[in-house]
Amino acid sequence: MARQLSIFAENKPGRIEKITRLLSQENINVRAITISSANGFGVIKILANEPQKAFDLLRDNNFPVYLQEVIAVVMNDEPGGLHRVAQTLSANQINIEDAYGFVIKSGEKAVLVIQVENQPQAHSILERNGFQLLTDEEIYQL
Repeated sequence: MARQLSIFAENKPGRIEKITRLLSQENINVRAITISSANGFGVIKILANEPQKAFDLLRDNNFPVYLQEVIAVVMNDEPGGLHRVAQTLSANQINIEDAYGFVIKSGEKAVLVIQVENQPQAHSILERNGFQLLTDEEIYQL
């Protein structure tokens, strides 16, 4: 199991700076980040090396933050790598609700971080189909 922080913040200058400053001051490393916004508000999703510590820190500093389980799937960093993951889930009627990815080693390995409605079922299907899934500890050691 992997966990990500989802932080809801007003879309204005300085919000990300404040979040990253707090994390940096506590020696928390950001391994991946994605930001989306609409109507003046945004959602910042972060994979951090110490997700529980980061969650507690942000919550204690009045950020609306959630700690969510996600699936981190290792895939080949090549044409069709993402398609193989999407095809496996689609063939089993599993909808990817949210996703982002990052490259571990160019031309070799990448990680797709996904959220689906039924995490245990998706986890099982991906493992049965030969995909490597990463835990918090494995992600943060990359």
